[in-house]
Amino acid sequence: MALPLSQLPGEIIREVRGRKWLALAVFAIVSFGVLALGFIWPYKYQSQVVIYVDDENIIRPLMEGSAVTTEINEQASSAQQLLWSRNVMEQLATNKDIFGSGAAELSNAQIEGRVQWLRQNLSVETQGEDYFGIQYRSESPQQAFKIAQQLGQLFIEESSRRKRVESRNAYEFIDNQVKSYERQLSEVEGRMKSFLSENVDGTEQEANNRLANLRSQLELAQLDRKELNTRVNSLESQLQNVSSTFSQKQTVDSFQNRIANLQDQLDSLRLKYHDSYPDIVILEEQIAELKRQRENALATGADLSRTVQGQQIVNPLYQELSAELATVRTNIAAVDTRINSLDALIGEQKQRMERIQGNKAQYSDITRDMAVNKEIYDDLLKRREKARVSMHLDVEGQGLNYRINESARYPLTPSGPQFFQFAAIGLFLGALAPFGAVAGLLQIDPRVRAKAQLEDEVGLPVLIEIPKVRTPFERRRDHRVTLAVGVSAAVVAIGYIAIAVASVMGAL
Repeated sequence: MALPLSQLPGEIIREVRGRKWLALAVFAIVSFGVLALGFIWPYKYQSQVVIYVDDENIIRPLMEGSAVTTEINEQASSAQQLLWSRNVMEQLATNKDIFGSGAAELSNAQIEGRVQWLRQNLSVETQGEDYFGIQYRSESPQQAFKIAQQLGQLFIEESSRRKRVESRNAYEFIDNQVKSYERQLSEVEGRMKSFLSENVDGTEQEANNRLANLRSQLELAQLDRKELNTRVNSLESQLQNVSSTFSQKQTVDSFQNRIANLQDQLDSLRLKYHDSYPDIVILEEQIAELKRQRENALATGADLSRTVQGQQIVNPLYQELSAELATVRTNIAAVDTRINSLDALIGEQKQRMERIQGNKAQYSDITRDMAVNKEIYDDLLKRREKARVSMHLDVEGQGLNYRINESARYPLTPSGPQFFQFAAIGLFLGALAPFGAVAGLLQIDPRVRAKAQLEDEVGLPVLIEIPKVRTPFERRRDHRVTLAVGVSAAVVAIGYIAIAVASVMGAL
């Protein structure tokens, strides 16, 4: 039955008073046990290197947009992953300054075990926004100091090497891509050159413009032909109403006037036509005839003022209309020739359009490939120059850098619980151990120790509780035992303290 909590302190004190020597033994065992644990506890010494992440130097604003500086996110996690890398751990595991001259002669299994041991005792913690610490714990203070110091140096060397390798790999990758696109662009340009040399029909727009121009010229020629046909019909209608010759009574003196008029007409026609033109030939014959008639008249001695009757002469209006009709018909023949030529050219242009439409898809593919490759090529050229500047920045140690802000220090005291803490805790636990043990036993003890247990749990009424009565002899004996236990506890405590102080002072 569980003892009520209100009566638990009294029962604990009563049980401890009844078993004083057992309580003293528990006190001594627990106290010296904790003290012995303090003697054998594996104390570890810790040394730390504080690294500063310098990403705000003067180069960064100057090269903004022209170069990409390496950025580090989650500094502590990335730093620990870098230090845990096989390259760093093996360098540290075979370091002769730390592990002696035989460190480089270890087998693969021994190196693997040492690498695991190094990783277990290594930790990286963030210390502010731009700082993190590399910590190492070891049972040897000298070993902890040397390993921490070496870890700081290896971290900076490895991070710098990785930055250089990363920037160089990025530059080489982009450079290879640039060369690849140079070859592709050259191939596409060659295809375009070959296509244009084989297909000289031009573009669809040029062909459309040419076809529209030819059609407009054809329409104008057809309009000109209609106009000329109308003029021909009009001239033919006028010629039907005009006589080709007429009779005129004239004096001999009029020969000279007629010759002069015909000569004027002849000169006018010679400005437009050759001498073989029919109208010119007719005029020359008429002029020659008039000259013969005049010479005959003068030779016979006839009166020059005498009138000559029945003379048939060419009608000048008829002659002019005939000349104009011949000119218009000649123009019609020229316009017909031009229309036929334009029809032939339009047919050829349509065939050209069909060829252009057939080559349009191929031309579009080549043009699209050239545009895409050119765009990517220009972008890669810019990125390659940025990568080149970034690579030089990393080679020169600019951009993001790590600096040792605080070097490793030789640890003078171990980290974690100290021996004097074990000593203090041991004395305190030893004093509480008897009471704690009795309290635990009372909770599991099935015996009835108070009337409240019967009344509350069993439900039986208790009429009276008889207290324990001791005789004077029992009281004197208990007093002697208490005195002896007190003296023994004081001796145990003094011895405990003496041992603890001697160990702290270095006497043990």
